Amino acid sequence: MATAIHGRRPVADEGEKRDAPARCPGTSWEDYADTDTHEVPQFLRDVSEPELGDEPLDASRYTDPEFFEREKAKMWPRVWQFAARDEELPDPGDFIVYENVGRSYLIVRQDDGTVKAFYNVCLHRGRKLRTEEGSTEDFVCPFHGFAWNRNGSLKNIPCQWDFGHLSEDDLALPQVEVARWQGYIFLREEAGGPSIEEYLAPLPEHFEHWRHDECVTTIWVGKVVNANWKAAAEAFMEAFHSIQTHPQLLPFAGDANTKYSLWGDHANLALTPFAVTSPHLADKGLTQDWVLEQMLQNNSRSAQLGLEVTIPEGGTARAALAEVNRKRLGVEAQRDFGSVSDCEMVDAFTYNVFPNFAPWGGFPPNVIYRWRPWPDQDHTLMEIRRITRLPEGAERPRSVPMRFLSDDEKWSDVEELGALGAIFDQDWDNLPHVHAGLKASKNGRVHLAHYQESRIRHFARTLDKYLSQ
Repeated sequence: MATAIHGRRPVADEGEKRDAPARCPGTSWEDYADTDTHEVPQFLRDVSEPELGDEPLDASRYTDPEFFEREKAKMWPRVWQFAARDEELPDPGDFIVYENVGRSYLIVRQDDGTVKAFYNVCLHRGRKLRTEEGSTEDFVCPFHGFAWNRNGSLKNIPCQWDFGHLSEDDLALPQVEVARWQGYIFLREEAGGPSIEEYLAPLPEHFEHWRHDECVTTIWVGKVVNANWKAAAEAFMEAFHSIQTHPQLLPFAGDANTKYSLWGDHANLALTPFAVTSPHLADKGLTQDWVLEQMLQNNSRSAQLGLEVTIPEGGTARAALAEVNRKRLGVEAQRDFGSVSDCEMVDAFTYNVFPNFAPWGGFPPNVIYRWRPWPDQDHTLMEIRRITRLPEGAERPRSVPMRFLSDDEKWSDVEELGALGAIFDQDWDNLPHVHAGLKASKNGRVHLAHYQESRIRHFARTLDKYLSQ
């Protein structure tokens, strides 16, 4: 029998029955939770690891234009899409333009504070009503002057005498479904199906604890990569690639000790312990002071250069950093974080919601990912946001606008991203070559790890369910 590297389960020969699921030797995330200085929420300890098998994926699902057209026809209209945050359109009349896979929508704040979404199309000759965000009393088509109120009702038809064959109902702007959760605004093109709470489950339970509706967008950056949207998204669904792509993370990130959870069809989680050493370096006699030093230099979310952290004698970098974060983040947000667990103050909680929404959990400033085809199967717009918790009672500021990076700009050119910029650059260097390799693949197969890449298989299975209906 062949031997697995860094696994408790040996690689099975063909036809041989598997034994217990393999996990990386050494300290697991659950072991770290057991040593936490404060109580860890039970929902983080729960295990949800459905068996998804080991069949390879077909490489053509990333590159085939016909597969992409099936996604456009059968999947995108039926899923809840994260389209905006509340702080992007805080006042009545504020609107944004959200576009994806050939569709364009106007998302508009109404006079009563609710939000509606309309197809961004003039019902006369089809011109887009708006091409950028703003605030308005009405939407006037720049082509002929047809006008609609911001609630979607018809306001004016020039030369109305020549349109006696049409009623106001005929010309009301068609709407799409809108849902709101934790400061996020979602839309769904086709009505019906699960509610937003059902679709996101169990995130509503988990994020009730972390309250993203108390946060505001403070950094927002987008860049187009020459790769399929799924390949781009999947690059952020596992920590397995850190050993080669992000070696600077290994001193303080338990990459191979990440805990993966899968729920239903739409949600999953990678929970990576931080301020601990990767098992790939675990036998090198590294000190806790060195682990902390490396994290302060190469992590700009739960740690950063200039942060003063002292590890007490016999203590750990993880516990010491968590205690500093409870105090400093509590002061910044004017909240009491004294009972919050170490993991919620230090670790990376990377959730993924099918198809393209990835919010981080925990209490430090959170990162939000979104991927959109831009505009075809060979290109992707990736957006990275950081949302920051507001002080209690503070007035919510308007969102910062998205900074759209050109082809020759790097993520690391965005000073506000700190050490994260260099990490994203490393991921970006891989993706065009991944896409080109998938096109050139001889056997047309993508072989996934059984556990560490289980979120990718979960993602692929859900997509296949939509495409089969």
